[in-house]
Amino acid sequence: MQDPSVSFIESQPLSETRLSESDIQRWREKGFALVHDLLPRPLLAELKQDAQNHYPVPGSKASKRFIDFSSGQSFVFPSRSTAFNAVTLHPAMLQAAADLLAVPVMGLRLSQSDLWPKYGSPNPKTGLEIDPLKEDDNRDQRMHCDYPNHSLVHPPEWNSPEAVEMIVYLNNYEDCEGATAVVPRSGYEDPAYPWPIVQSPGVGALDYVNDRIKAEAYMASQDPQGAAFRAQHLYPREVVARYQFGSVLLYRHDTWHRGRPVKSDTLRLVQNLTFCKAGREWLTPAHSGWSWSMYEPDKLMEKLIAEATVEQRTVLGFPAPGHDYWTPHTLAAVEARYASFGIDMAPYH
Repeated sequence: MQDPSVSFIESQPLSETRLSESDIQRWREKGFALVHDLLPRPLLAELKQDAQNHYPVPGSKASKRFIDFSSGQSFVFPSRSTAFNAVTLHPAMLQAAADLLAVPVMGLRLSQSDLWPKYGSPNPKTGLEIDPLKEDDNRDQRMHCDYPNHSLVHPPEWNSPEAVEMIVYLNNYEDCEGATAVVPRSGYEDPAYPWPIVQSPGVGALDYVNDRIKAEAYMASQDPQGAAFRAQHLYPREVVARYQFGSVLLYRHDTWHRGRPVKSDTLRLVQNLTFCKAGREWLTPAHSGWSWSMYEPDKLMEKLIAEATVEQRTVLGFPAPGHDYWTPHTLAAVEARYASFGIDMAPYH
């Protein structure tokens, strides 16, 4: 039964797997857009199966270690899951990020791709002991913005966004809940979006606390004014993304949002991605550099580079055609490095 106190965002259908002008405007003005059918369903079904093979089943003792966000670097790009890599660099994903940031695809850089599990609280009937909630427990998150662990600085003014965050849902809301809640921005004078955005645990001298109840109690003791702001302007205005299998939530580093609880003994799977504008060195990758993967015995990253399109390579940081890196000597050297993997260097000559 639907909770009448919850306001939902419904996903919007797409035409030709391209964001509409209304999607783009909603993201730029409100801070988010929820869309559907951006990616092929068979590809997402394959990805979901890979994720289910990787993560413990809900209700198991092994699942209890996943209480914070992220995969713990265990399911990140480049992955042994072909579907995961295909989603990460899918042309529709790249085009969506480019459209939102108003840059060409080769003006993007990938800084995050991670497949996260989120487990509901254990059902007492399973006989598993329920641990007391910890500060980093993600089951019922506090309201926050994502910029502190993506950026060395602060997001620029609202009309100059420099990054797109994406959540790709691999379940249906009705099956496991655990939807993302966001606070829509309403114009320049919106009291929920003051400048600067520092009213959150983990920012400045405030400790990082993820669990909502513990975070708000901490804020009340350390920053009563910030706690009052959050209670008045954030939680009462949150709206919930009623996702479907394959829905994509597009949001920003400066969008207030939080993760809500998943049903007991269920597993919600999402792939989280971030694309930023090229040249923003202060927006740092959330994982080890792609080059760090180059010495693996299966040569996965080398093959990905060789088989990628020019646009996909550029998004990963490979110099674009025409870049001043390219000289007759560097062309020959790079071709020698990747020749055995069948790279086509013609576009760079």
